[in-house]
Amino acid sequence: MTAQNQTAGILAILFASVVWGTTGTAATFAPDVSAAAIGAAAMGVGGLLQALLAARRIAGATAQLWQQKGLLLLGGVSVMIYPLAFYGSMRMAGVTIGTVITIGSAPLLSALIEYLADRTGLSGRWMAGAAMGLTGMALICIAEGAGHQGGGDTLTVMIGVGLGLLGGLTYAVYSWTARGMMLRGTPSGVAMGATFGLGGLLLMPVLVMSGGPLLASWGNAAVGIYMAVVPMFLGYICFGYGLARVPVSMATTLTLLEPVVAAVFAVLIVGERLPILGWVGVVLVTLCLVVITLPLHLLPRRRRAVA
Repeated sequence: MTAQNQTAGILAILFASVVWGTTGTAATFAPDVSAAAIGAAAMGVGGLLQALLAARRIAGATAQLWQQKGLLLLGGVSVMIYPLAFYGSMRMAGVTIGTVITIGSAPLLSALIEYLADRTGLSGRWMAGAAMGLTGMALICIAEGAGHQGGGDTLTVMIGVGLGLLGGLTYAVYSWTARGMMLRGTPSGVAMGATFGLGGLLLMPVLVMSGGPLLASWGNAAVGIYMAVVPMFLGYICFGYGLARVPVSMATTLTLLEPVVAAVFAVLIVGERLPILGWVGVVLVTLCLVVITLPLHLLPRRRRAVA
């Protein structure tokens, strides 16, 4: 893997993270649509669009996909669960906390999966950057959580945190399965199209049962279309491109940019308040991205020695 290819992969994942960071804010423009309907529309329709785009290549790789059916099934089920947990977390705990917990937990869970399944180690540079980013995540959560008062709100937030952790786990799992299929020779577009297409099919019953309010107004429909086409379709095409060029642990750590974008949009558009402590967390997450993505020759010698 050349440095140029890895740089292209990093940029693709960062772009995906930015558009993903808009989803929580977009969902607030359809408050009468349930989290299940939003998640099923976004990931379900977006996943089917990915499968449609790669349909010819998927058809030509059916034998190869059958050989990897275990990874494909695990990835597809994870894709189905992820949006239900993620959007449920944002609806119950707020845009910032839901995004922070889901995306912030994914790098640690990805690293654990890689260690247990692939016996791969992590560099000191990655661990330093991830620690910085996760500290930032914690500060954002503490700052946001301080704004919730009352036992009922606290219980709701805790349930939202639990859903966020489930979202982080399923995100890490489908990233690992897709990457595993690519490493076994499956083209990026085929691996992502098949995985997300299967997940999209599994989400269709949820959309049929809960998606009525999406058709109740042009505003709700516009939210559903945006979520499916931009963050979930275009974003995951870019994520798949990047995933074929960088390790899962780096890919999921790069997506720590998503909660930063989500926090900024939640403050500027939704009206959520982020105290100073939360902005310190945003800075730490940004520094985490610099540490992980900056070329080695531009890092100080002391830091380069542990990479």
